[in-house]
Amino acid sequence: MPERPMRIVSLDYCADQYVLKLADREQILAISPDGVKSFSYMREVAKGVPTVRSIAEDVLVLKPDLVVRSYGGGPNAMAFFEGAGIPMLQVGWSSNLNPEGQGSIPAVIAQMAEGLGQAERGNALIAEFQTRLNTVQARRDKRSALYMTLAGVTSGPGSLIHEMLQAAGLTNFQEEAGWHSLPLERLAYEQPDIIAAAFFESAARSPDAWSASRHPIARRQLSNQAVIPLEGAWTACGGWFLMDAVEALAAGTEP
Repeated sequence: MPERPMRIVSLDYCADQYVLKLADREQILAISPDGVKSFSYMREVAKGVPTVRSIAEDVLVLKPDLVVRSYGGGPNAMAFFEGAGIPMLQVGWSSNLNPEGQGSIPAVIAQMAEGLGQAERGNALIAEFQTRLNTVQARRDKRSALYMTLAGVTSGPGSLIHEMLQAAGLTNFQEEAGWHSLPLERLAYEQPDIIAAAFFESAARSPDAWSASRHPIARRQLSNQAVIPLEGAWTACGGWFLMDAVEALAAGTEP
């Protein structure tokens, strides 16, 4: 891998975020077509940047000196491109906010910045992230919050969403670990204090007819409980931008 790659190709919008944030514009050869979509946090920076599909032939013809991916190109992408002599940079899995924790967002930032030849820029982003996290973690709120998406799913312990709610000083209403459909039966007799509503800001998006978010019990939560809207781009990938969601939740719960 070159010390500072100058022909970077990103294969998916999660990888796009790190490339667009940390690399110089002249380092970027192409990003994914999703880089400018509404769920891309760096969509404004992505405007005007060439795009490429995550198809091997389309990428190879560009002759990149580094290919960056989270999931783009499929499970065999890394082996294929490395076999073709092209270095790969895999976006690490983010599972927590703790700067000391394995798989933390700061650790992923450091890994990506190093691979992109921008370690100093990565350190500055980590310092900013930590400052913002320390500020919101100084407060505690006893209220519970339910994370709700248009797809009708929520998340419990062991996820970045759970970490996000805790960092904002809230208790996660969803107690079962992992991702699950909205707990409609429980919501029929027990309600959270707050709804953290993701992807509800776009009128162009509508839930599937069978989504649990369309159920009257779920809709009632949006009418009767305090609702804090979260932009989809804040939580679509694991990155420093999750702090935008944490701060929105913390601000929305202030008296």
